[in-house]
Amino acid sequence: MGTPTYEELTAKQTLNRVKDPHMPFEWSINPYRGCFHGCSFCYARATHSFLGMEADDSFQNHIFVKRNAAEALKIQLAKLMRKFHGNREAVARRTGLVAIGTATDPYQPIEGKARLTRECLEVLVQYGVPVTITTRSPLILRDLDLLKKMNIVSINISISTLNSKVCRNLEPAAPYPARRLEIVRELMEHGVPAGIFMAPILPCLTDSAPDMEELIQAAQEHKARFVSPTVLRLAPEVKEWFFRMLKEEYPQLLSAYMGLYAGAYPNSAYVDTLMKRVTGLLEKYQFSGQGLDRRYHRQLNRKSTDSQGEQLSFSF
Repeated sequence: MGTPTYEELTAKQTLNRVKDPHMPFEWSINPYRGCFHGCSFCYARATHSFLGMEADDSFQNHIFVKRNAAEALKIQLAKLMRKFHGNREAVARRTGLVAIGTATDPYQPIEGKARLTRECLEVLVQYGVPVTITTRSPLILRDLDLLKKMNIVSINISISTLNSKVCRNLEPAAPYPARRLEIVRELMEHGVPAGIFMAPILPCLTDSAPDMEELIQAAQEHKARFVSPTVLRLAPEVKEWFFRMLKEEYPQLLSAYMGLYAGAYPNSAYVDTLMKRVTGLLEKYQFSGQGLDRRYHRQLNRKSTDSQGEQLSFSF
């Protein structure tokens, strides 16, 4: 990991419409572009290509900071307030669910100084807008005072494995999994709904029954409200970078991945078997009804999972 460069951007708007009707949220907020955590599998690496950059180290070493994020958000919501004659409940209903952290971790290290995510929360809390936040960072606990006042639907803590060595190879600058589990417990103890995004599940690395059971059992022990599993997705730009990591850290797995990932997702036989196994574990630990990766089946039915026009708005 190098020393990151931070570049300020002026955002035209902070609330971005999510056009995919299959997504469980209507709007997304990302106060930053790029992420210092440097997860090799991160689908959002592809978003750097929109800025004329590569999905390589640039994603974690060149981070864009939307300095006016809260101000732009305030302007957008103020317009809605005028449209609905000052009725905050109507504004919240019209807005629908807002997902924070769909293309970057809103609590990556720069947030400790820049405080852009917190400033956005200070705006949202005034409107009662339903919010979901996805992060790997304990820095979210700093904002407990706001979270307890907000209309929080869920806080999603991403953990793909409890194996610290695998985690460090795949997520070089992210907090360790054990600390992330503690975040879930602390949030739940303060009445803030939190759970685990078991994401992504990586073939041959984190998909064994013992490894997955260890994580799901730990989620239960830490009072997680839910566990939501997702299989690894590799868009073309991300696949090149991820395979480079495999070659360095797990060269023995390269051929297996090349066989599984002809497209963005592994073949259906693998995913169906995996999800059946996960579903059984979720039921065992009383997280029933969460074992189906609907996103996979939706993408499988598309003619092309890697078309340039695909909306990159997934929150896990």
